[in-house]
Amino acid sequence: MNVVKYLKSNKVKFELRHHPARYTAQEVAAAEHITGEEVAKVVILKADDRTVMCVLSATCIVDMDKAKKALGAAKVALATEDEMAALFPDCEVGAMPPFGAEYDLETYVDEHLAEDETILIPAGTHEDSVLLAWADYQRLARPKVVPLAVHTA
Repeated sequence: MNVVKYLKSNKVKFELRHHPARYTAQEVAAAEHITGEEVAKVVILKADDRTVMCVLSATCIVDMDKAKKALGAAKVALATEDEMAALFPDCEVGAMPPFGAEYDLETYVDEHLAEDETILIPAGTHEDSVLLAWADYQRLARPKVVPLAVHTA
């Protein structure tokens, strides 16, 4: 998906940010001079027999017990890089935009990320990010906001 076109077609105000290649959400936060709390990272989970998109702050990691409960799953595991590459053929692995519905995936957002007024999201490459209002992201993505993660920093 082309995030810029998608946001423009939905009349969302945003700021495209271009930075040197960064491969973790915390590295993106440092490059953009913002806190990791505001940077969204996408984690793809296998929850029993389904694949779901989880979105959390760069400062957090998925708590598998919380994820099981929130997703109503008996077993939860991280998707492999090969699985992610197949799911997101138009994106660099690890830079998927957090719009699961555009890829036929349910989208879950950790409650910590939902506390921010603005969020910086991946835009499909390791060099591009988009800053937008949480309210606009929530309106477009319609994620389920649940407890999924624990802070690491």
